[in-house]
Amino acid sequence: MNPPPYAIGIDTSVTALSEADQLLLELAAGLGLPQEAFGCTHLVRDGDGGRPRVALSLAAGTEAVVEAARARLVAQGYQVRDGAWDQAGRAVLYPGAAALAGTLAVADVVRRSAIERVRVLGTADRPDPATRLVTREFVRPQWQDGELVLAAMPAVGGTLVPFEVPDPTPCCADH
Repeated sequence: MNPPPYAIGIDTSVTALSEADQLLLELAAGLGLPQEAFGCTHLVRDGDGGRPRVALSLAAGTEAVVEAARARLVAQGYQVRDGAWDQAGRAVLYPGAAALAGTLAVADVVRRSAIERVRVLGTADRPDPATRLVTREFVRPQWQDGELVLAAMPAVGGTLVPFEVPDPTPCCADH
């Protein structure tokens, strides 16, 4: 599966992924997007080493959905551009995301959502489809070569967990 053919990029001044996730979810809810829509975050920087930030993209299978979203976002004061920021967006909103709660077999993650593959860090092998993934209700796959791929890492008891954690500890928090 490739990303949907129609996409817009939304510029933000947000610098934290958690803020960008929240903004994306709020915007999408207000836009009434169809369930097959995708919403991604993208780490971007203005040319010549400018300010780093997290931009957003929304994508859908029909131009009408994306153009309606564009009109509403522009009316709200957002700067909107054609297309996603890059081809490696981190998906926050995607088909089946809400069904990825609790502990699921890798095969169920792929069956229930737009995620096409689970990649275990540190190994070239695909996990056994029966391997359990503890979702922590926070599953953020990324587009890689036209596939939505979830990076996971080994956890206790032979399970996997998504690589990205819901509440990361800031660097040097205990210093």
